[in-house]
Amino acid sequence: MMGGGQLGRMFCHAAQAMGYKVAVLDPADECPAGVVADRHIRAGYDDRAGLDQLADLCKAVTTEFENVPADSLDYLARRCRVSPAGAAVAVAQDRIVEKNFIREAGAAVATYAEVRSSSDVDAAPDAVFPGILKAARLGYDGKGQVRVKTRDEARAAFDRLGGVPCVLEALEALVREISIVVVRGADGSTVVYPASRNEHRDGILAVSTVDAQSHGDPLHAQAAEIAKAIAGRLDYQGVLCVEFFVLSGNRLIVNEMAPRPHNSGHYTIDACVSSQFEQQARAMAGLPLGSPDCLCSSVMLNILGDVWFESETSTAPREPDWRAVLAEPGAKLHLYGKADARRGRKMGHVTCLGATVAEARRSAANVARVLRIPFEG
Repeated sequence: MMGGGQLGRMFCHAAQAMGYKVAVLDPADECPAGVVADRHIRAGYDDRAGLDQLADLCKAVTTEFENVPADSLDYLARRCRVSPAGAAVAVAQDRIVEKNFIREAGAAVATYAEVRSSSDVDAAPDAVFPGILKAARLGYDGKGQVRVKTRDEARAAFDRLGGVPCVLEALEALVREISIVVVRGADGSTVVYPASRNEHRDGILAVSTVDAQSHGDPLHAQAAEIAKAIAGRLDYQGVLCVEFFVLSGNRLIVNEMAPRPHNSGHYTIDACVSSQFEQQARAMAGLPLGSPDCLCSSVMLNILGDVWFESETSTAPREPDWRAVLAEPGAKLHLYGKADARRGRKMGHVTCLGATVAEARRSAANVARVLRIPFEG
Protein backbone atom coordinates (compact mmCIF):
# COMPACT_ATOMS: atom_id res chain seq x y z
CA MET A 1 0.00 0.00 0.00
CA MET A 2 1.37 3.39 -1.05
CA GLY A 3 0.13 5.76 1.65
CA GLY A 4 -0.47 5.39 5.35
CA GLY A 5 -3.75 7.25 5.94
CA GLN A 6 -7.13 6.01 7.06
CA LEU A 7 -8.03 4.55 3.66
CA GLY A 8 -4.88 2.44 3.85
CA ARG A 9 -5.82 1.42 7.39
CA MET A 10 -9.24 0.18 6.30
CA PHE A 11 -7.63 -1.64 3.37
CA CYS A 12 -5.26 -3.37 5.80
CA HIS A 13 -8.20 -4.61 7.88
CA ALA A 14 -9.99 -5.98 4.80
CA ALA A 15 -6.93 -7.60 3.22
CA GLN A 16 -5.77 -9.14 6.49
CA ALA A 17 -9.25 -10.58 7.05
CA MET A 18 -8.74 -12.40 3.72
CA GLY A 19 -5.42 -13.80 4.92
CA TYR A 20 -3.04 -11.40 3.21
CA LYS A 21 -0.09 -9.62 4.78
CA VAL A 22 0.20 -5.91 4.00
CA ALA A 23 3.23 -3.64 3.76
CA VAL A 24 2.64 0.11 3.89
CA LEU A 25 5.05 2.69 2.49
CA ASP A 26 4.67 6.09 4.13
CA PRO A 27 7.30 8.64 5.24
CA ALA A 28 5.69 9.31 8.65
CA ASP A 29 7.14 7.69 11.76
CA GLU A 30 3.61 6.70 12.74
CA CYS A 31 0.48 6.69 10.59
CA PRO A 32 -3.01 5.14 10.74
CA ALA A 33 -2.21 2.35 8.26
CA GLY A 34 1.35 1.81 9.42
CA VAL A 35 0.35 0.88 12.96
CA VAL A 36 -1.93 -1.94 11.76
CA ALA A 37 0.09 -3.15 8.75
CA ASP A 38 2.36 -6.17 8.89
CA ARG A 39 5.25 -3.98 7.77
CA HIS A 40 5.72 -0.20 7.70
CA ILE A 41 8.39 1.04 5.30
CA ARG A 42 9.29 4.57 6.35
CA ALA A 43 10.27 6.19 3.08
CA GLY A 44 9.18 8.93 0.72
CA TYR A 45 6.89 8.06 -2.17
CA ASP A 46 9.69 8.67 -4.66
CA ASP A 47 12.45 7.01 -2.60
CA ARG A 48 13.88 4.31 -4.88
CA ALA A 49 15.33 2.29 -1.98
CA GLY A 50 11.95 2.26 -0.27
CA LEU A 51 10.16 1.38 -3.52
CA ASP A 52 12.62 -1.47 -4.09
CA GLN A 53 11.95 -2.77 -0.61
CA LEU A 54 8.19 -2.65 -1.24
CA ALA A 55 8.60 -4.48 -4.56
CA ASP A 56 10.77 -7.14 -2.90
CA LEU A 57 8.05 -7.82 -0.32
CA CYS A 58 4.86 -7.52 -2.37
CA LYS A 59 3.37 -9.17 -5.42
CA ALA A 60 0.79 -6.40 -5.84
CA VAL A 61 0.76 -2.69 -4.99
CA THR A 62 -2.02 -0.11 -4.80
CA THR A 63 -2.45 3.42 -3.49
CA GLU A 64 -4.76 5.07 -1.00
CA PHE A 65 -4.49 8.65 -2.28
CA GLU A 66 -4.20 10.13 -5.74
CA ASN A 67 -1.11 12.25 -5.18
CA VAL A 68 1.35 9.36 -5.03
CA PRO A 69 3.77 10.11 -7.90
CA ALA A 70 2.63 8.30 -11.04
CA ASP A 71 6.32 7.75 -11.89
CA SER A 72 6.69 5.73 -8.68
CA LEU A 73 3.78 3.50 -9.68
CA ASP A 74 5.34 3.02 -13.12
CA TYR A 75 8.65 2.12 -11.46
CA LEU A 76 6.98 -0.49 -9.25
CA ALA A 77 5.06 -1.91 -12.22
CA ARG A 78 8.34 -3.23 -13.66
CA ARG A 79 8.49 -5.75 -10.82
CA CYS A 80 4.97 -6.34 -9.50
CA ARG A 81 1.29 -5.88 -10.30
CA VAL A 82 0.21 -2.26 -9.77
CA SER A 83 -3.45 -1.29 -9.70
CA PRO A 84 -4.47 1.29 -10.61
CA ALA A 85 -1.69 1.90 -13.12
CA GLY A 86 0.39 5.04 -13.03
CA ALA A 87 -1.14 6.26 -16.29
CA ALA A 88 -4.67 6.10 -14.82
CA VAL A 89 -3.62 7.86 -11.63
CA ALA A 90 -1.83 10.57 -13.65
CA VAL A 91 -5.13 11.55 -15.29
CA ALA A 92 -6.78 12.14 -11.91
CA GLN A 93 -3.78 14.10 -10.62
CA ASP A 94 -4.27 17.00 -13.02
CA ARG A 95 -7.67 18.70 -13.27
CA ILE A 96 -6.95 19.98 -16.78
CA VAL A 97 -6.05 16.52 -18.06
CA GLU A 98 -8.93 14.99 -16.10
CA LYS A 99 -11.61 17.30 -17.52
CA ASN A 100 -10.42 16.78 -21.07
CA PHE A 101 -10.36 13.02 -20.51
CA ILE A 102 -13.88 12.97 -19.08
CA ARG A 103 -15.22 14.94 -22.05
CA GLU A 104 -13.48 12.55 -24.45
CA ALA A 105 -15.18 9.69 -22.60
CA GLY A 106 -18.51 11.24 -23.59
CA ALA A 107 -19.49 12.72 -20.22
CA ALA A 108 -20.44 16.32 -19.48
CA VAL A 109 -18.43 18.60 -17.18
CA ALA A 110 -19.05 22.12 -15.89
CA THR A 111 -18.15 25.00 -18.20
CA TYR A 112 -14.49 25.79 -17.57
CA ALA A 113 -11.39 27.51 -18.85
CA GLU A 114 -7.77 26.46 -18.53
CA VAL A 115 -5.69 29.08 -16.71
CA ARG A 116 -1.92 29.04 -16.97
CA SER A 117 -1.38 32.81 -16.91
CA SER A 118 -3.26 35.99 -16.07
CA SER A 119 -3.93 36.48 -19.79
CA ASP A 120 -5.95 33.23 -19.72
CA VAL A 121 -8.23 34.83 -17.13
CA ASP A 122 -8.73 37.79 -19.50
CA ALA A 123 -9.58 35.42 -22.35
CA ALA A 124 -11.94 33.22 -20.31
CA PRO A 125 -15.59 33.25 -21.43
CA ASP A 126 -18.14 35.19 -19.40
CA ALA A 127 -19.92 31.89 -18.71
CA VAL A 128 -17.30 30.86 -16.12
CA PHE A 129 -18.23 33.78 -13.82
CA PRO A 130 -19.05 33.49 -11.01
CA GLY A 131 -16.84 30.47 -10.64
CA ILE A 132 -14.22 28.57 -8.70
CA LEU A 133 -10.53 28.77 -9.50
CA LYS A 134 -8.98 25.40 -8.72
CA ALA A 135 -5.29 24.50 -8.73
CA ALA A 136 -4.84 21.78 -11.35
CA ARG A 137 -2.72 19.64 -9.03
CA LEU A 138 -2.61 18.68 -5.34
CA GLY A 139 -5.99 20.10 -4.31
CA TYR A 140 -8.39 18.10 -2.11
CA ASP A 141 -11.14 18.68 0.48
CA GLY A 142 -11.63 22.23 -0.76
CA LYS A 143 -7.92 23.11 -0.55
CA GLY A 144 -6.35 24.93 -3.48
CA GLN A 145 -9.73 26.42 -4.46
CA VAL A 146 -10.97 30.03 -4.45
CA ARG A 147 -14.47 31.28 -5.30
CA VAL A 148 -14.40 34.28 -7.62
CA LYS A 149 -17.10 36.58 -8.98
CA THR A 150 -15.10 38.75 -11.37
CA ARG A 151 -12.01 38.66 -13.57
CA ASP A 152 -10.18 40.89 -11.09
CA GLU A 153 -10.93 38.43 -8.29
CA ALA A 154 -9.82 35.55 -10.52
CA ARG A 155 -6.51 37.25 -11.31
CA ALA A 156 -5.91 37.91 -7.61
CA ALA A 157 -6.81 34.31 -6.74
CA PHE A 158 -4.46 33.03 -9.45
CA ASP A 159 -1.62 35.02 -7.86
CA ARG A 160 -2.64 33.79 -4.38
CA LEU A 161 -2.44 30.19 -5.57
CA GLY A 162 1.11 30.83 -6.71
CA GLY A 163 0.52 31.21 -10.44
CA VAL A 164 0.29 27.43 -10.89
CA PRO A 165 -1.87 25.96 -13.69
CA CYS A 166 -5.56 26.08 -12.73
CA VAL A 167 -9.03 25.51 -14.05
CA LEU A 168 -11.63 28.26 -13.75
CA GLU A 169 -14.92 26.43 -13.42
CA ALA A 170 -18.40 27.94 -13.56
CA LEU A 171 -20.50 27.70 -10.41
CA GLU A 172 -23.46 25.56 -11.40
CA ALA A 173 -26.88 25.66 -9.71
CA LEU A 174 -26.71 22.28 -7.99
CA VAL A 175 -29.74 20.29 -6.99
CA ARG A 176 -27.60 17.74 -5.19
CA GLU A 177 -24.33 15.80 -5.40
CA ILE A 178 -23.96 12.06 -5.86
CA SER A 179 -21.06 9.68 -6.32
CA ILE A 180 -20.59 6.24 -7.81
CA VAL A 181 -17.96 3.73 -6.68
CA VAL A 182 -17.07 1.36 -9.50
CA VAL A 183 -14.67 -1.59 -9.29
CA ARG A 184 -12.96 -3.03 -12.35
CA GLY A 185 -10.93 -6.23 -12.35
CA ALA A 186 -7.87 -7.13 -14.40
CA ASP A 187 -10.12 -9.14 -16.74
CA GLY A 188 -12.39 -6.14 -17.39
CA SER A 189 -15.19 -7.40 -15.17
CA THR A 190 -16.99 -4.52 -13.46
CA VAL A 191 -19.28 -4.04 -10.47
CA VAL A 192 -20.96 -0.81 -9.39
CA TYR A 193 -22.19 0.17 -5.94
CA PRO A 194 -25.47 2.02 -5.39
CA ALA A 195 -25.13 5.79 -5.69
CA SER A 196 -24.44 7.82 -2.58
CA ARG A 197 -26.07 11.23 -2.06
CA ASN A 198 -23.44 13.53 -0.58
CA GLU A 199 -23.45 16.71 1.49
CA HIS A 200 -20.28 18.78 1.82
CA ARG A 201 -19.34 21.44 4.35
CA ASP A 202 -16.34 23.70 3.76
CA GLY A 203 -15.27 21.44 0.89
CA ILE A 204 -15.19 18.30 3.07
CA LEU A 205 -17.64 15.44 2.73
CA ALA A 206 -19.95 15.55 5.76
CA VAL A 207 -22.86 13.17 5.11
CA SER A 208 -23.45 10.35 2.64
CA THR A 209 -26.89 8.75 2.30
CA VAL A 210 -27.59 5.51 0.44
CA ASP A 211 -31.03 4.09 -0.26
CA ALA A 212 -30.87 0.32 -0.61
CA GLN A 213 -34.08 0.46 -2.65
CA SER A 214 -32.78 2.96 -5.24
CA HIS A 215 -31.57 0.34 -7.74
CA GLY A 216 -34.35 1.30 -10.17
CA ASP A 217 -33.53 5.02 -10.18
CA PRO A 218 -32.83 6.01 -13.83
CA LEU A 219 -30.54 8.87 -12.81
CA HIS A 220 -28.38 6.53 -10.72
CA ALA A 221 -28.34 4.04 -13.58
CA GLN A 222 -27.13 6.77 -15.94
CA ALA A 223 -24.40 7.79 -13.47
CA ALA A 224 -23.31 4.15 -13.16
CA GLU A 225 -22.98 3.82 -16.94
CA ILE A 226 -20.87 6.99 -17.10
CA ALA A 227 -18.61 5.72 -14.30
CA LYS A 228 -18.17 2.38 -16.06
CA ALA A 229 -17.36 4.13 -19.34
CA ILE A 230 -14.69 6.25 -17.65
CA ALA A 231 -13.17 3.18 -15.94
CA GLY A 232 -13.14 1.30 -19.23
CA ARG A 233 -11.53 4.15 -21.15
CA LEU A 234 -8.83 4.37 -18.46
CA ASP A 235 -8.32 0.58 -18.68
CA TYR A 236 -8.69 0.91 -14.94
CA GLN A 237 -7.97 -1.82 -12.40
CA GLY A 238 -9.18 -1.35 -8.85
CA VAL A 239 -11.64 0.93 -7.06
CA LEU A 240 -12.61 4.22 -8.68
CA CYS A 241 -15.02 6.88 -7.40
CA VAL A 242 -16.70 9.30 -9.81
CA GLU A 243 -18.38 12.35 -8.28
CA PHE A 244 -21.33 14.01 -10.03
CA PHE A 245 -23.28 17.24 -9.79
CA VAL A 246 -27.01 16.88 -10.43
CA LEU A 247 -28.46 19.98 -12.10
CA SER A 248 -32.06 20.94 -12.78
CA GLY A 249 -33.89 18.55 -15.06
CA ASN A 250 -31.80 15.68 -13.64
CA ARG A 251 -28.85 16.66 -15.82
CA LEU A 252 -25.59 15.03 -14.75
CA ILE A 253 -22.14 16.55 -14.98
CA VAL A 254 -18.97 14.92 -13.70
CA ASN A 255 -17.16 16.88 -11.01
CA GLU A 256 -14.04 14.77 -10.55
CA MET A 257 -12.80 11.25 -9.98
CA ALA A 258 -10.68 9.60 -7.28
CA PRO A 259 -8.52 6.60 -8.26
CA ARG A 260 -8.97 4.85 -4.92
CA PRO A 261 -11.65 3.97 -2.36
CA HIS A 262 -13.60 7.05 -1.32
CA ASN A 263 -15.18 8.53 1.79
CA SER A 264 -18.60 8.29 0.18
CA GLY A 265 -18.04 4.54 -0.14
CA HIS A 266 -17.35 3.93 3.55
CA TYR A 267 -20.94 2.75 3.96
CA THR A 268 -19.96 -0.39 2.02
CA ILE A 269 -18.04 -1.70 5.05
CA ASP A 270 -21.22 -2.19 7.07
CA ALA A 271 -24.08 -2.06 4.56
CA CYS A 272 -22.89 -4.18 1.61
CA VAL A 273 -22.02 -7.80 0.89
CA SER A 274 -18.43 -6.82 -0.05
CA SER A 275 -16.82 -3.54 1.02
CA GLN A 276 -14.90 -1.26 -1.33
CA PHE A 277 -11.71 -2.23 0.53
CA GLU A 278 -12.33 -5.95 0.09
CA GLN A 279 -12.88 -5.24 -3.60
CA GLN A 280 -9.57 -3.39 -3.72
CA ALA A 281 -7.81 -6.49 -2.39
CA ARG A 282 -9.70 -8.77 -4.77
CA ALA A 283 -8.77 -6.65 -7.78
CA MET A 284 -5.11 -6.56 -6.74
CA ALA A 285 -4.99 -10.33 -6.33
CA GLY A 286 -6.79 -11.04 -9.60
CA LEU A 287 -9.70 -12.66 -7.77
CA PRO A 288 -13.36 -12.54 -8.83
CA LEU A 289 -15.01 -9.32 -7.67
CA GLY A 290 -17.48 -9.51 -4.81
CA SER A 291 -21.13 -8.49 -4.76
CA PRO A 292 -21.77 -4.74 -4.35
CA ASP A 293 -25.36 -5.34 -3.23
CA CYS A 294 -26.68 -3.30 -0.29
CA LEU A 295 -28.11 -5.23 2.64
CA CYS A 296 -29.74 -2.12 4.12
CA SER A 297 -29.93 1.65 3.78
CA SER A 298 -27.33 3.82 5.48
CA VAL A 299 -26.22 7.30 6.45
CA MET A 300 -22.50 7.98 6.98
CA LEU A 301 -21.43 10.90 9.16
CA ASN A 302 -17.86 12.12 8.81
CA ILE A 303 -16.25 12.75 12.22
CA LEU A 304 -13.84 15.69 12.19
CA GLY A 305 -11.56 16.80 14.99
CA ASP A 306 -14.00 19.62 15.73
CA VAL A 307 -16.17 17.27 17.81
CA TRP A 308 -13.37 17.00 20.37
CA PHE A 309 -13.88 20.69 21.24
CA GLU A 310 -16.80 22.02 23.28
CA SER A 311 -17.08 25.23 21.26
CA GLU A 312 -15.37 27.22 18.54
CA THR A 313 -13.28 29.01 21.17
CA SER A 314 -12.23 25.88 23.08
CA THR A 315 -8.53 25.11 23.02
CA ALA A 316 -8.40 21.91 25.09
CA PRO A 317 -9.78 18.80 23.36
CA ARG A 318 -11.86 16.26 25.26
CA GLU A 319 -12.96 12.76 24.27
CA PRO A 320 -16.43 12.63 22.67
CA ASP A 321 -19.13 10.53 24.32
CA TRP A 322 -18.64 7.31 22.35
CA ARG A 323 -20.85 5.41 24.81
CA ALA A 324 -23.80 7.58 23.84
CA VAL A 325 -22.97 7.16 20.14
CA LEU A 326 -22.91 3.39 20.45
CA ALA A 327 -26.13 3.38 22.46
CA GLU A 328 -27.79 4.00 19.10
CA PRO A 329 -28.58 0.45 17.88
CA GLY A 330 -27.88 1.10 14.20
CA ALA A 331 -24.60 2.98 14.69
CA LYS A 332 -21.27 1.51 13.53
CA LEU A 333 -18.28 3.54 14.74
CA HIS A 334 -14.95 3.67 12.90
CA LEU A 335 -12.05 5.67 14.38
CA TYR A 336 -8.83 6.06 12.45
CA GLY A 337 -6.27 5.84 15.26
CA LYS A 338 -5.02 9.42 14.93
CA ALA A 339 -3.44 10.64 18.15
CA ASP A 340 -4.15 14.37 17.80
CA ALA A 341 -7.60 15.81 17.19
CA ARG A 342 -7.47 19.00 15.14
CA ARG A 343 -10.29 21.05 13.71
CA GLY A 344 -11.05 19.96 10.15
CA ARG A 345 -9.01 16.76 10.48
CA LYS A 346 -10.76 13.52 9.55
CA MET A 347 -10.73 11.42 12.70
CA GLY A 348 -13.32 8.77 11.88
CA HIS A 349 -16.83 8.12 10.68
CA VAL A 350 -20.01 6.54 11.94
CA THR A 351 -22.40 4.68 9.66
CA CYS A 352 -26.01 4.45 10.76
CA LEU A 353 -27.95 1.51 9.32
CA GLY A 354 -31.67 1.11 8.79
CA ALA A 355 -34.20 -0.97 6.90
CA THR A 356 -35.22 2.28 5.18
CA VAL A 357 -33.54 5.61 4.51
CA ALA A 358 -35.93 7.28 6.97
CA GLU A 359 -34.88 4.86 9.70
CA ALA A 360 -31.18 5.36 8.96
CA ARG A 361 -31.58 9.15 9.01
CA ARG A 362 -33.40 9.05 12.35
CA SER A 363 -30.50 7.06 13.77
CA ALA A 364 -27.99 9.47 12.22
CA ALA A 365 -29.86 12.45 13.70
CA ASN A 366 -29.50 10.94 17.18
CA VAL A 367 -25.77 10.38 16.69
CA ALA A 368 -25.30 13.86 15.24
CA ARG A 369 -26.91 15.40 18.34
CA VAL A 370 -24.50 13.54 20.59
CA LEU A 371 -21.49 14.65 18.56
CA ARG A 372 -22.87 18.15 17.83
CA ILE A 373 -22.57 17.58 14.09
CA PRO A 374 -24.94 19.72 11.97
CA PHE A 375 -27.54 17.42 10.46
CA GLU A 376 -30.99 17.83 9.01
CA GLY A 377 -32.89 14.77 10.13
